[in-house]
Amino acid sequence: MIKNLLLSLIFLTVLSIAVQAQEALFGAQQIISPEVHDDASVTFRLLAPKAQSVQITGDFLPTVKMETPRGTFDGPGKADLTKDDKGVWTYKSEVLKPELYNYSFIIDGFTTTDPNNPFLIRDVASATNIFIVGGGHADLFKVNDVPHGSVTRRWYDSPGLGMDRRITIYTPPGYENSKDSYPVLYLLHGAGGDEEAWINLGRTSQILDNLIAEGKAKPMIVVMPNGNVIQDGAPGEGSKGFYKPQFMVAKTMDGTYEANFKDIISFVESNYRVKADKSNRAIAGLSMGGYHSLHISNNYPNMFDYVGLFSAAIMPREDATGKIYDNFDGKLKAEMDNGYKLYWIAIGKTDFLYDANKEFRAKLDAMNMPYEYVESEGGHTWRNWRVYLTEFAPKLFNQ
Repeated sequence: MIKNLLLSLIFLTVLSIAVQAQEALFGAQQIISPEVHDDASVTFRLLAPKAQSVQITGDFLPTVKMETPRGTFDGPGKADLTKDDKGVWTYKSEVLKPELYNYSFIIDGFTTTDPNNPFLIRDVASATNIFIVGGGHADLFKVNDVPHGSVTRRWYDSPGLGMDRRITIYTPPGYENSKDSYPVLYLLHGAGGDEEAWINLGRTSQILDNLIAEGKAKPMIVVMPNGNVIQDGAPGEGSKGFYKPQFMVAKTMDGTYEANFKDIISFVESNYRVKADKSNRAIAGLSMGGYHSLHISNNYPNMFDYVGLFSAAIMPREDATGKIYDNFDGKLKAEMDNGYKLYWIAIGKTDFLYDANKEFRAKLDAMNMPYEYVESEGGHTWRNWRVYLTEFAPKLFNQ
């Protein structure tokens, strides 16, 4: 009798938990957020009946000036959601231009992600939701019905750094079943990034798949290393385990990375079918990665025919003591005299590095060093860097 009673209680408890779980599951499914409408406006929803206020912040909203320890930046604005009698908060945007956008909710002053949107990106230590409004260049950020390349995470030996290190590599559609050799783009991240940055935030594989399918870019291998030389892999992916990512870590811009970059090239050219010559190598990077690309290319003038500086961090640094930075002007002239096919510079009009890039271009002009220059709207953002990749990649390996 007691045994049967215990079994009945256990059954009822399990049943109650299952019912509650199903209610939570199906209750959550009743809310669609974000909902992209046919007219390119977007509705956001959040079930929070006890909340006193809910706001949304994202890069689809008008920008505001933000004061940070690193200076004044343009940041995303905020908008209020309205609450209905069921406790659902709603906000409908204006008609948005084609773009990949990110956003977060602010509930009673606490910033958090949208529980109804499982699609997130991590930028340094911040996780935000994303959505795409299609059309125009934003279609290059989507997974379309085209042949797809492969993305692998490999580990390479870096004798110069004394460790095995994680690296992300994109190979173009058909690589595995082909005997062809391919050109290589080395694509470098900015401060706070790692080997996950370009593939996740930059949509590299989607962009390359789509450009190659449209015949706008040559099939190429894209190598995305980790520029933080004290790490063997991204936070959570390396031997240090789970820890909070930092914007700047030690030794990121002191010359160590540039001095040991050949370890990466040696690994790629020993393990992949590549065209291992100057005319089939390109290097580009954003912000800190642009700084690295600048110095790697002028220290190894016979290595790359294509150089891309995306919002490059061209500025003097107190920790830039490595020999890699010696005789900068002389190395630039040697790079120019040695010859290259493309030196490409791009930056947004409101980027905090705009003046530094303007001064650098003046230096190049004074020495008659050829380059192509793109000036876009906006600031120091992934929105610009994704577009720069869509414009830079078609220029590679065609000359």
